[in-house]
Amino acid sequence: MTDTLPDPAAGSSLRPAIGGIFWSLLRADFTVLLHSGRTLLLNVALPVLILIITNLHGSTSTGPLGFSRVGFDIGLALTYGLMSSSLIGYSLTVARDREAGVFQRLRVTPAPTWAIMASRLLVQVIADLIMTVVVVLVGMIIHATFFSFGQIFLLVCVSIGGGAMFLAIAQAIVGLVRSAAVVNALGRVFYVIFLLLGLLGSSGLLGTEVKAVSDWSPVGAMISLYSAVVDLSPWGWSETSAIIATAGYILVGAFVGIRWFRWETH
Repeated sequence: MTDTLPDPAAGSSLRPAIGGIFWSLLRADFTVLLHSGRTLLLNVALPVLILIITNLHGSTSTGPLGFSRVGFDIGLALTYGLMSSSLIGYSLTVARDREAGVFQRLRVTPAPTWAIMASRLLVQVIADLIMTVVVVLVGMIIHATFFSFGQIFLLVCVSIGGGAMFLAIAQAIVGLVRSAAVVNALGRVFYVIFLLLGLLGSSGLLGTEVKAVSDWSPVGAMISLYSAVVDLSPWGWSETSAIIATAGYILVGAFVGIRWFRWETH
């Protein structure tokens, strides 16, 4: 009798395909998102509410920071949605799942570690795009205006960049801090700082030095880009600096978030 050795190729064929694994992760993360009332509130309901509230001022044509009223209102609502869903929603969800041992259980499955995080990030980006479309449609109805296909496309591109920026910042917070409670507190603190710095600082009320800093802040960069797209303003240094700032936040946040991220709390 001769012994037969297992065929390595046949053994490897029993492993689940990476495409199937990634699709299963996406379905699971989408299910969690759809059943999360807090996430849906942060992603869609509150940005639309802010858009409605900012329209209660009347029919003035100029916004607080020198932008058009339409550009400022839509830019603020979209920026709020991207920032809150990432700094408060995404970061807290990841931190809580880490404390609950979800990531430890996922790591013993055939799913690669990059696929686990990529699935969550992709779901968040898709949610941001849905929010962008909803806010833009509501904004056009409220302000009785119409955006061309090119403007809508550019708004979506800005949202992708802004979503990536705030997700990178949120990932950095989760990477540096392991406690879900501290992550939640820091996310809210950074949210308030970014919002106040972007709005009050850009207005010049806090001085020229603070205004210079606020122009490079996440909120200041996003409102500048959104308003430029809505207003179809000529390209200038303000838009260039906003793109540079956005790219810088993405690179630094992603590096910190990946380099120091821990899959467990111990």
